[in-house]
Amino acid sequence: MRFDIVTIFPDFFTGPLDYGIVRRARESGLIDVSLHDLRRYAHDRHRTVDDRPFGGGEGMVMKPEPFWEAIEDLFGAPASQARSAAGTAIVLLSASGRLFRQETARRWSALDRLVLLCGRYEGVDERVAEHLATEEVSIGDFVLSGGELAAALVLDSVTRLLPGALGNEASAIQESFTAPPEAPAGEAGILDCPHFTRPRELAGWEVPEPLIGGNHEEIRRWRRRQALAKTVRNRPELLESASLTGDDRRILAELRPEKRDSR
Repeated sequence: MRFDIVTIFPDFFTGPLDYGIVRRARESGLIDVSLHDLRRYAHDRHRTVDDRPFGGGEGMVMKPEPFWEAIEDLFGAPASQARSAAGTAIVLLSASGRLFRQETARRWSALDRLVLLCGRYEGVDERVAEHLATEEVSIGDFVLSGGELAAALVLDSVTRLLPGALGNEASAIQESFTAPPEAPAGEAGILDCPHFTRPRELAGWEVPEPLIGGNHEEIRRWRRRQALAKTVRNRPELLESASLTGDDRRILAELRPEKRDSR
């Protein structure tokens, strides 16, 4: 799979590209990552990529022309053709985009090419979002100084879903936010269950008994119950779209019983 990252700070990615799963995937040829300096496509003396917005306001906004020229150079075709290329997504990373989720990463992992456009300053000219990018995505309800951190996050998240990227392929199935393979389309997963390792006792806290008893069915039930309990505590909104069995719903009824009128 090919990744193209368009940024004014290509050296930012020196660290993220050189460690862990991403490094191994690059070395094995599983992914190809190319960094593109946006300032190469700005042709004034100062290589300017930002300007004051029409209508006034605080801060500077990134200009559309450098992004347009970058995409046309990367694809060797007009932007309109690049935008409709098969097996490709051109993604603008923006605080105003749709929320990036595990399902987004899974969908992108089936592509041949993913182009990530890193914004900066107060944002990017809206024509980039509307007429150049195929998607506009945010990694959360907060604002970053630029899209580079978000691009590194997306790169890692998508890469680990590629066949051969992980030592154990089941690791990408049995984890947070991932629905089981048999779940209907559109349904999501819940948080992963708690995990424990040695020592069995630390500062008075012991590994839960079901995990050391050797009964695999009991372990499975315990893990599912604890995963549901953790989701109720930390991310209850996930349950609205989660793939749940009848046993799951029974457990949830025990974990969060409806409040009775005490009058």
